[in-house]
Amino acid sequence: MGLIILGVVVLIVILFVLSGIKVIQQSETRIVERLGKYHATLPSGINIIWPIIDKARRVYTRKVVEGYDGMAHVVVRQSERIDLREQVFDFPKQSVITKDNVTTTINALLYFQITDPVKAVYEIDNLPYAIEKLTQTTLRNVIGELELDQTLTSRDTINSKLRAVLDDASNKWGVKVNRVELQDITPPNSVRDAMEQQMQAERERRAKVLKASGDKEKAILESEGLKEAQINRAEAERQTKILQAQGIAEAKILQAKAEAEAIERITTAVRESKMDPANYMLADKYIATLKEMVSGKDNKTIYLPYDASSVLSSIGCIKDMFNK
Repeated sequence: MGLIILGVVVLIVILFVLSGIKVIQQSETRIVERLGKYHATLPSGINIIWPIIDKARRVYTRKVVEGYDGMAHVVVRQSERIDLREQVFDFPKQSVITKDNVTTTINALLYFQITDPVKAVYEIDNLPYAIEKLTQTTLRNVIGELELDQTLTSRDTINSKLRAVLDDASNKWGVKVNRVELQDITPPNSVRDAMEQQMQAERERRAKVLKASGDKEKAILESEGLKEAQINRAEAERQTKILQAQGIAEAKILQAKAEAEAIERITTAVRESKMDPANYMLADKYIATLKEMVSGKDNKTIYLPYDASSVLSSIGCIKDMFNK
């Protein structure tokens, strides 16, 4: 009988000792209270506490689990473990009103980390719930200061404002907010239809502007090409006329030189025959002109030269000159 009692006592002692040994995982901690008052924060590894006297404080934890319907569900539990790693809260969608009174559905992701476990336990009752509600209210306030177009195009600005406000508000809870990300911004169907029509109209406007710009450039290039062609054509005509004028001038010069040489020779010949050079030239021109006048076909007109006697005398002189 005494051995049985001794064995029971030893078993109770062993159980008592084992219940006082706490193994804490890496990146986790526990808050230990002694007789209801904060006593210690247990680090990772093996820790020894006094059973019955020392007790770990239970805190609320938030966890997302997959349900039987295949959907993700948020479960809030109480646990002695305090996770010191960075955690992410995926909040459900909520309706917010923008500055221009458009109701929009938004859901966000919050990345935070517990930096002071004592504050996280004693400064707030339900930390996950408090963070969720703080994020929702802050999101409403930030979105309420922006119009819908700014909300859709300024995600980085919204994320920065949310992070700054949440980090400042949650600092007293021993929480560090690292990032806030907006997942989806869903305006009402009527607004989305209007936005699609606006986008379509904007695309059509851009297409028309591009087409008009292309037509303008085409017209400018065509006009410039026509202008250059006309300039080139005018320059070619000018050069042609210059060359023609130069050719005519050179021909006239050559003709004048030939006539001058002929006159000089005729004058020399006439001087030797003692004939008046003027009469010779006049007779030669007269004969050439008369030949042109009677050279036409079926010409029945008879020309009688005025002052024929002087002309005949000149012709006679020419005849005498050649006879000599």
